Amino acid sequence: MITAIGGKKGRRLRRAAAVSITAGAVLTTGALAAAPAQAASAPSIVAKGGYVMNNSNAKTLYTKAADTKRSTGSTTKIMTAKVVLAQPHLNLDSKVTIQKAYSDYVVSHNASQAHLIVGDKVTVRQLLYGLMLPSGCDAAYALADKFGSGSTRAKRVSNFIGKMNTAAKNLGLTHTHFDSFDGIGNGANYSTPRDLTKIASSAMKNSTFRTLVKTKKYTAKTITKTGSTRTMAAWTNTNGLLSSYSGTIGVKTGSGPEAKYCLVFAATRGGKTVIGTVLASSSIAQRESDAKKLMSYGFTRI
Repeated sequence: MITAIGGKKGRRLRRAAAVSITAGAVLTTGALAAAPAQAASAPSIVAKGGYVMNNSNAKTLYTKAADTKRSTGSTTKIMTAKVVLAQPHLNLDSKVTIQKAYSDYVVSHNASQAHLIVGDKVTVRQLLYGLMLPSGCDAAYALADKFGSGSTRAKRVSNFIGKMNTAAKNLGLTHTHFDSFDGIGNGANYSTPRDLTKIASSAMKNSTFRTLVKTKKYTAKTITKTGSTRTMAAWTNTNGLLSSYSGTIGVKTGSGPEAKYCLVFAATRGGKTVIGTVLASSSIAQRESDAKKLMSYGFTRI
C-alpha cells in the first residue's frame, strides 16, 4: 500500500521529483544531440592516383594525386570508342575486313587481343565489343584504320589519334595526350584520374557505349573470306567489378609495364551514379579493391 504524503512536506517532495525527472530528460536529450552520425572517412588505396565524382553534376567526391599525369594502359580505349561513336552518319553494321597488319601488330607487341582472323569481315559494332571487352588491340587498330583519314594506313592511324586529342581538348582537358589508339604508347600517352573520369563520363552519354561496357560476354559471328559464317570464341569483359560489385555499369580496365594496373569504373545505386578512376595500382585484385572502396565511399557523399 502506498501512503500519500500530505501538507507542505508532500508538496516539497513532489516538486523535487518533478525537477529530477526534467533534468534527467534534458541530460538524455543532450547526450543524443551531442553524438551525430559520423561521416565515413576517406579510404586508403594502394593505387598511386584516384578520383571519384558524382556523374550527374561532376561534383568531386574523392581525390588522390588526381591531376598527376600517368600512363593509362588500355583505359585509353575509352577515348578510342568515344571517337568512333562520334563519327557522323556512323553505321555500326558496316563491315571492316581484318588485315594481316592488325594481327602482326598484336603479336609483335604481345598485346591483348580479340583474336580477329585475317580476311574476316567484321562489323563496326563487333569491333567495338572486341575493343572494350577483351581489350583487343587488333580491334583498336582496325577501328583507327577505318575511321582515320589518309591515303596510307599510317596516315589514317595518325589522323585518328589526332581526333582523340581533339576530343580531349574539346572536353577542356589539359593533362591528357594520346600518341596511340590502344594505350601502347610511344612515350607521350598519358592522362590523369580526373581527366580519364571526365572522358568516361562523356562517353557514357552514348547509349551504345553504355551497352558495351556493361556487357559481361559477347559472341561475334563474322563472315569469312570465303563467304561462310564464323562464330568467334566468346569475348569476356576484363572488368571483374561487373560480377563482384552491385550496381556496376562499366567502364574499362588497363595495364602495362609503366601503367601498372588501372581501372575506370562506374556504378549506380538508388538512382545515383558515381564514376571514377584508379591508376597505377599493384594488381588486378588490388585495382578492383581500390575501386570498390572508392565507389562505396562516393555513395556516402553523393
